[in-house]
Amino acid sequence: MPFLLIDFPAFKPIAVEIGPFAIRWYALAYICGIVFGWLYARSLLKKERLWGGPAPMSLVQIDDFILWVTLGIILGGRTGYVLFYNLPFFIDHPAAIFRLWEGGMSFHGGFLGCVVAVMWFAYRNGISILSLGDITTAVAPVGLLLGRIANFINGELWGRATDPSLPWAMIFPNDPTQLPRHPSQLYEAGMEGILLFTVLAIMIRFGALKRPGMILGSFILIYGLTRTIGEHFREPDAQLGYLWGGLTMGMLLSIPMLIVGILLIVLAVRRGAPKPIEAVR
Repeated sequence: MPFLLIDFPAFKPIAVEIGPFAIRWYALAYICGIVFGWLYARSLLKKERLWGGPAPMSLVQIDDFILWVTLGIILGGRTGYVLFYNLPFFIDHPAAIFRLWEGGMSFHGGFLGCVVAVMWFAYRNGISILSLGDITTAVAPVGLLLGRIANFINGELWGRATDPSLPWAMIFPNDPTQLPRHPSQLYEAGMEGILLFTVLAIMIRFGALKRPGMILGSFILIYGLTRTIGEHFREPDAQLGYLWGGLTMGMLLSIPMLIVGILLIVLAVRRGAPKPIEAVR
């Protein structure tokens, strides 16, 4: 029943254009994600009740950290894409590594870049690595949500082919097969963005930041689960296809996240119950 298909909106790849200056939707998603995440992080640090006392870092420190984590996201994301998703191409065309405007970023690579940034900045500033990791991952779903929406706007990373009778199936204009597909970018935006943000926000409200590593571990675990679920609806990258056991690269890279996430949560729980905050008299 093709008449049930939803027409893919005709988006322009450029969000803002002033003369020769142009900002694409994907770049705008990164900029807004970092800015909104930074503002949310500052609001969390201002609430001592969430930490059971003074926050483990100052507002000035989180302001300085933004540059570090931005570099970690960009360098790690691009490096991850080159190594995990298209290494033979970039070996033959090394100059293409630097053409970021053509797309090609890996979440798992970006996450590893953030890990390096967190560890380096925490060490240099005498901050708890786990607490800085908690605040970083608490705000990360904001960027993930905007990034997946940008994927949808760009008409890229579309889903697997589906029954045309699916009411929200779409035909993406850049798809050479012109088959009705799952809008998997929106599925991932809902799971990795809205759902993950909501779960972490509820945990924070109930005191999770008082246990260093709890939010970090929960983010890693839940993201690994939602990414694995999302990969069942997402078309594998053409240059990779299905890998070992019918798994995709996204699934394989998420397996270590599941293990590490569980370990961090267990360790956070074993540190003992949060100390009660004494009332001011």
